Amino acid sequence: MLSSFIQYEFLRNALYTGLLIGFIGPLLGTFVVVRRLSLIADALSHVTLSGIAFGLMLDKKFGVGISPFYAGMSFSVIGSVFIEQLRRVYKAYQELAIPIILSGGVGLSVIFISMADGFNTDLFNYLFGSVTAVSRQDLWTILIVAVLVTSLIALFYKELFMLSFDEEHAVVSGIHARRIHFLFIVLTALVIAASIRIVGVLLVSALMTLPVAASIRIARGFKQAILLSIVFGEVSVISGLIFGYYFEIPPGGTIVLTSILILLVTILVKQVIQRSRTKRVKT
Repeated sequence: MLSSFIQYEFLRNALYTGLLIGFIGPLLGTFVVVRRLSLIADALSHVTLSGIAFGLMLDKKFGVGISPFYAGMSFSVIGSVFIEQLRRVYKAYQELAIPIILSGGVGLSVIFISMADGFNTDLFNYLFGSVTAVSRQDLWTILIVAVLVTSLIALFYKELFMLSFDEEHAVVSGIHARRIHFLFIVLTALVIAASIRIVGVLLVSALMTLPVAASIRIARGFKQAILLSIVFGEVSVISGLIFGYYFEIPPGGTIVLTSILILLVTILVKQVIQRSRTKRVKT
């Protein structure tokens, strides 16, 4: 089934991009879930949509050839900076920053989409992902993002780990929490923007949370949770790309459904293990 993905260049681009996204999405998503910021992916994905719509609007109305993909990535990074600033403003209610930015992203998206003469094929591909939409240039951009994200997480793993589980202790230990928070949210924005080509705006948050939700059910430690979430993410992405191509449907939906199936299996396995342990204790 993978022979076609090796034979044709546009499918190779989609496959390589999917493998990269299947790695960095759950990798960063583990920290997102542990820090209870799962909704941040939804907020930034809608901000990214506003950037994509802005790029399409500029092309339609003014003939400005700005790639919607890069416009969306720029908007996502800007949105992440605003989230971090609002978290400082509302120190006692930091979670307010996420719905504020999400609402702003939705509002801008509606305005820019209407100015770009409504929905079209390009916008549909960005909303739900597409196997054929990934260009070689997009692949190189996503590769750079993947290398950057992986390198920085490896470099600041200790700081991110401590801030995720005990921020007060991390600050007392001398960690510059504000800088790490800023770095973390910008990396999240880049990963979300990069994932949109394959998964789509409306489903990108699922790739960062569902594999992690499955892994934490059976993992025995944080590093094992990261490893398992990456494995689950890769399985979901590869399955979604294959089924999306052969059944001519957007891959985002099949990626999410595969992730949900994996999650249900892990929940079932966990319950079976717990019941077997309970029986052993009783006997």
